[in-house]
Amino acid sequence: MAFASSSSSSQGSYDVFLSFRGEDTRNNFTAHLYQELRTKGINTFIDDEKLERGGVISPALVTAIENSMFSIIVLSENYASSKWCLEELVKVLECMKTRGQRVLPIFYNVDPSDVKKHRGKFGAALAEHEKNLTENMERVQIWKEALTQVANLSGWDSRNKEVKKLKAYSSTCFIYKRQ
Repeated sequence: MAFASSSSSSQGSYDVFLSFRGEDTRNNFTAHLYQELRTKGINTFIDDEKLERGGVISPALVTAIENSMFSIIVLSENYASSKWCLEELVKVLECMKTRGQRVLPIFYNVDPSDVKKHRGKFGAALAEHEKNLTENMERVQIWKEALTQVANLSGWDSRNKEVKKLKAYSSTCFIYKRQ
């Protein structure tokens, strides 16, 4: 789920949309990433509202995702336990396919293969969704496919501490913004 404060522009489009699980990274990694992007002049959407559980993502979030050139998905331990995060991910990947949006997954203290193969906390969260959404198993299948797809993208694994790769990506966002 996204968080903290929207850096808005008059036409409502963004350079970057951040998707993350607030309870995992709100007050640490994502806050620092958001500040770094803003410092570089990158117009970044980060939702500051506590979203209600369940249901569909808000029209404002859908619009923010659709009107962003890039999306950064911070995949953390509890990301898959949030239906909101999973719905954001599905929408981001749809925009990657239909609008050419660029997507960077950040594997924040998680093994990318656990995301891809639905193991560990990701597998447990999906099993819980299956248990609670027996009438909507198609949605859980869509979420599984989205997690596999995002894990197959080239991304940044925080466990490797390759900060240079992440900084290069934020610089790429800045270069595209200037064009």
